Amino acid sequence: MEHDRKFLRGALAPFLTIAAASMPLAAQAQGAADAWQFRASIYGYFPSVSSSSRFPTGGNGPTIDVDASEILDALKFTFMGTFEAQKGQWGVFTDLIYLDLGDTKRASRDFTLGGAGVPAGVTADLSLDLKSWVWTIAGLYSLSDTPHNRTNLVFGARMVDLKETLDWGLNGNVGSIGLPGRGGRVELGQTNWDAIVGLKGVATLSADRRWVAPYYADIGTGESKLTWQALAGVGYSFDWATMTLAWRHLEYDFDSDKNLKDIRFSGPFFGLTFRW
Repeated sequence: MEHDRKFLRGALAPFLTIAAASMPLAAQAQGAADAWQFRASIYGYFPSVSSSSRFPTGGNGPTIDVDASEILDALKFTFMGTFEAQKGQWGVFTDLIYLDLGDTKRASRDFTLGGAGVPAGVTADLSLDLKSWVWTIAGLYSLSDTPHNRTNLVFGARMVDLKETLDWGLNGNVGSIGLPGRGGRVELGQTNWDAIVGLKGVATLSADRRWVAPYYADIGTGESKLTWQALAGVGYSFDWATMTLAWRHLEYDFDSDKNLKDIRFSGPFFGLTFRW
């Protein structure tokens, strides 16, 4: 735990340093201080997923240990949206992701039993389904608002709700493995809340302010051992909205005694941001 606290303090240091250095700039950003500004975004998100999960087989039998990246290739449904409201230096921000992924592998050897190797001649039919909600709700404090850059300090919380379902069936000589059966279904579920702090902003790339570069980074802890995410991209602004193409990475490390040890979402997204 002391190691984790030292790591978190070190990871938060850049955010706090930037925040302190930017306070004088925030005092200058009072041009439109009294008017509410709203932004809403909808995205298509296409991440790859990797995780380390232990699925109990029942009784005293060994766990089936699976990495989702070895099985999950099919995206069934996804939704990602954000909403932001700001007045002067203060504002609120919320971000919601829903992912539903699933796939099946026949005669696979991409698993282990109780952390050990699989005996020769033993394969498995594995069907994995993953559903996840990730919800961020946070406050905003303006650190910089100039024609060339807008940066906000983000402080709040993020919730992750995960459900994994594994259907498994073993093929071959499994008599010596000690399983209660040759197949079954196991469900894992986990819901965590974590405090987060980070930076959210957009930089101007062209003189006409049409080309922009949005960015976001945060880090946090709480019920999870550690969570962090980063986003960077490029966009083009019309009078009514901004089109964005970017890459987003979101990662969770859970406690070692959990059946779900860690999970990572990483991939491109395309979206529209409306402002009024």
